[in-house]
Amino acid sequence: MILVALTGGIGSGKSSVSERLVERGAVLIDADATVRELQAPGQPVFIWMVDRWGATVVGDDGALNRQAVADIVFNNADELKALEAVIHPEVRRRMTARISELASSDSVVVQDLPLMVEWGGGRRGASAVIVVDTPVDIAISRLMEFRGFSRSDAEARMQNQASRNERLELADFVIDNSGTLEGLDGQVDRCWSWIHTLDPTPWPPPADELQQDHEPQPR
Repeated sequence: MILVALTGGIGSGKSSVSERLVERGAVLIDADATVRELQAPGQPVFIWMVDRWGATVVGDDGALNRQAVADIVFNNADELKALEAVIHPEVRRRMTARISELASSDSVVVQDLPLMVEWGGGRRGASAVIVVDTPVDIAISRLMEFRGFSRSDAEARMQNQASRNERLELADFVIDNSGTLEGLDGQVDRCWSWIHTLDPTPWPPPADELQQDHEPQPR
């Protein structure tokens, strides 16, 4: 197994990069997808959220109303901290278990970690870190155009994430996603070739590389 970590800020187009890496043969272990599993109706995290915030965070279909949750937590640091304390340790545990299942394979495994810096900046056992980088103004425009965010909502979410420079400090390979999709394809091709120059990733890693369940770094 070659294990790499992929990170990038909201609106950076990290999902576009991860999709392209999967098309080239990578196995994706996605933190956001794991969060959605934990927040499915009937799951303990879902029940905790409804108990804390009431029926306003449940949509007409019985599933979580993510915008209602966002309106709460991205405007209240204490509520965001409480939610992270419930979700993040379980996300890390599940992702680590899935990586362990692939450790003896010859797969390229991409762990998609939007909050890599906020979790302490460690590599989580990965051989290398890929950062998807996009200027803040472009990211905000994309969030407004493609995801229907208001400018204030987009800015509030960014303020609760690491800065662009903090992410770049972790990078072993940077994908600039400020241009066209054609340009992005070429960069992903170069990244895919580069990944295959890496040595297989030892697993399990030293325990201290996974012991990053402390409070997220303040923004």
